[in-house]
Amino acid sequence: MRDRTGQSAETNPASRRGLSRRELLKFTGASLTLLVTRTGHAAASLLAVRVWPAEEYTRITLEGTAEPKFTHMLVKDPERLVVDLEGVELNSVLQSLPSKVLDTDPYIRLIRAGQNRPGVVRVVIELKAETNPQVFTLKPVGDYGHRLVLDLYPTQPADPLLALIQKPSPMDAAAGDNGSGVQQATRELRPPPHNDAPQAAKRNVPQVNRLFTVVLDPGHGGEDPGAVGRAGSYEKNVTLSIGRRLKRKIDSDPGMRAVLTRDGDFFVPLAQRVTRARKVQADLFVSIHADAFVRPEARGSSVFVLSESGASSSAARWLAQKENDADLIGGVNLARQDGHLARTLLDLSQTATINDSLKLGKAVLSELGDINTLHKAHVEQAGFAVLKAPDIPSILVETAFISNPEEERRLNDDAYQDKMADAILRGIKRYFENNPPNPRTKVAQLG
Repeated sequence: MRDRTGQSAETNPASRRGLSRRELLKFTGASLTLLVTRTGHAAASLLAVRVWPAEEYTRITLEGTAEPKFTHMLVKDPERLVVDLEGVELNSVLQSLPSKVLDTDPYIRLIRAGQNRPGVVRVVIELKAETNPQVFTLKPVGDYGHRLVLDLYPTQPADPLLALIQKPSPMDAAAGDNGSGVQQATRELRPPPHNDAPQAAKRNVPQVNRLFTVVLDPGHGGEDPGAVGRAGSYEKNVTLSIGRRLKRKIDSDPGMRAVLTRDGDFFVPLAQRVTRARKVQADLFVSIHADAFVRPEARGSSVFVLSESGASSSAARWLAQKENDADLIGGVNLARQDGHLARTLLDLSQTATINDSLKLGKAVLSELGDINTLHKAHVEQAGFAVLKAPDIPSILVETAFISNPEEERRLNDDAYQDKMADAILRGIKRYFENNPPNPRTKVAQLG
């Protein structure tokens, strides 16, 4: 049997010792250095290829033992992206590329690879339509080696605000809405008053001439699996499943609608998650995660909000740093980042928004306590990058510890995911009952 370096387990010392992937990469690098000494040159070895299709864009990742040397070009009639990999020999990893493409991929028709000339492998990506490819490299991080990333974006990216307005809700369809979304966006709604409020207060609840928009942010995705449970569960899959369930529940409420920052297994940079919430004029932002710790006995649900001054505990600081590292794991094309937006978000005062976030966090945490143990009985604060929208109350929900075997089983249970979505929804409704948004804001953009 041969391992990923092409050597048999009997002759490869790394296989005999049962080294981790990171150690294997180091061992392979040392072997290549020795090869250079003996022969004067060395071919980089490709360890893995991955394809992540999504409506927003498709990502192709080529992972190897050395920094990739490459050239690329777009070819017309038919549309193709051609990538020449230098210092690479055709191997079984590259030959597996055609099998990675799904028929449902929005942008890729097929991929093929062949030895173009000695030391150069040509990868040809046949495209279904004209695309705007972004090609960049990533240095080793976590369990990943050197990566070459090919992001295939549509030439006309979707407008999330327009899509939100044009998509009718189930009650619009039942009412015969023409699909324009105008009726949906301008319907007069009165949020239900809190049960404990006095009768006079109930009569004075302001009317809101629009739907409340909640942006749901399933954590991680694509190249970034998030935390991994002891039974092999990926945080990115759990968060997406809960997010989809919660979206269906919110959309079935006549006074609210939900938007997902991702509705598939693909990577979304942290800053883009914030930007998408602001583009749809969100009233609330809820980021959904599953916690992990080095010890399996850690358990319970938590809610976090942004802190301007510092983390409320060392654990919160550690978690925020881990979540903020998602951009490194998932792989951000730094050339595409909007530095002005980042500076604006950091410079704006967020005191009022953080106060509202704390109210939302307390309401959701109270409901979570009815279905699961609470890891902390109060809302914690830390510098989470994904919570930095200056004008949108934002919380990060750690649904449970995926590193705890019992909680991992529950997180993968359909009934428990449904209970988790119900609990978050009850908290959101409680917040809106006590803190209805200003009826005169965000109407013109949606109407």
